[in-house]
Amino acid sequence: MPVPVPRQRDTPATESGQAVLTAEPPLAQATGQAAAEATAQATTHTTPLTLLVIEDDPAGGLTVPEILDTDGHRIRLRTARNLTEAARLLTPDVHCILLDLALPDTGPRTASSATAADQLDNLRQVLRIAPRHAVLVLTAEADAERGAEAVRVGAQDFLFRDELDGRLLSRAIRYAVERKRADIAQYKLAESKLRAQENARLERGLLPNPLLEGSDLRFAARYRPGRSRALLGGDFYDTVRTPDGTVHAMIGDVCGHGPDEAALGVELRIAWRALTLAGLCGDDLLATLQEVLEVERPCEEIFATLCTVDIAPDGRRAGLCLAGHPAPLISRPGRPARLLPYENSGPALGLLPKARWPRRQVELGGAWSLMLYTDGLIEGRIGAGKERLGQDGMVEMINRHLDDGLSGENLLEASVTEARRLNGGELTDDVAVVLLSRGGS
Repeated sequence: MPVPVPRQRDTPATESGQAVLTAEPPLAQATGQAAAEATAQATTHTTPLTLLVIEDDPAGGLTVPEILDTDGHRIRLRTARNLTEAARLLTPDVHCILLDLALPDTGPRTASSATAADQLDNLRQVLRIAPRHAVLVLTAEADAERGAEAVRVGAQDFLFRDELDGRLLSRAIRYAVERKRADIAQYKLAESKLRAQENARLERGLLPNPLLEGSDLRFAARYRPGRSRALLGGDFYDTVRTPDGTVHAMIGDVCGHGPDEAALGVELRIAWRALTLAGLCGDDLLATLQEVLEVERPCEEIFATLCTVDIAPDGRRAGLCLAGHPAPLISRPGRPARLLPYENSGPALGLLPKARWPRRQVELGGAWSLMLYTDGLIEGRIGAGKERLGQDGMVEMINRHLDDGLSGENLLEASVTEARRLNGGELTDDVAVVLLSRGGS
């Protein structure tokens, strides 16, 4: 038998206990978070539903039948006389809203007080204050077109006021809640795809194809952004061969994390490639890159470290410039790997105006491997303490892998994997590693 909606903020809890529904979490940015959200949503199926009715009837309340969910629990009812009161009652445990389209903006309802425009304006306001809730609307049987228009505006369904019964309303609430969840899931999926496309475009800028046609050098690289930034990172690298046969390689790291820093890394990489192909190298190139950074950085506190190497056409020697960046590591057959000399390196880009970056000549020999890396590889912790891997620890790690016969891609993969294992999980900072090899090394 139908019962009037009581004029109180909440009906007593059912025998099964208080209904609980936490607010929908923010848009998921990782698979694990999405899985947790799915579990939370599944849990709501086992708790009683709560319906917020928004109507204004001085006669004592809109007649709403007693309704039960699929588990036989009584669906809890709340009522609000206007949108202001509805906003106060819209707590996280509300699953669905039932809006009477005849609700006027102000004052008691009369036959003409709620115009068609008012009705849809009320609905739009409800959708603004409750964007993640399912919404049903009530309308007169003679105004089915208005109900259909409400669905086009954003409601999940419409019901005729004069044909309201418990079974119909219970089913409509369940369908509306599930339809809203499906809509939110679809929106999240579309947003996730868009974000993946944007990240893929950015990643293509961060991870370029090396231009080494005509060179006998072998190239390998690994890039892994820090655990808090998905595909975004501020590390960057590149390798090109100029017409004179010189192979130029560089690796860099923009301080800070996020899309602004990642975008700046892309700009610096592209600028480096263009300047290198134009014939600049060493101090002249780094001075011009500093000008680019100073113009493009979002704030004056942002700086970037950089390591550049230009390998002679015969592959036996190279020029090295360091701008606040860790020195590369070189390994030769039959000798342990070691760091290249790094005395007299210059400051990071963006720290000192009119800075200079000395170019050091390095003898490589006939067969060798040269590894350039960012500090994310060496700043991971070792176990549970505060000790970090550091450059010495990295050299020891690389030598162990070389003794095991690893080289190229396998050497880089094993090194990054071990650094993560020693850290006890994903590395906090971005990691980029480039390996150039010549001869039998």
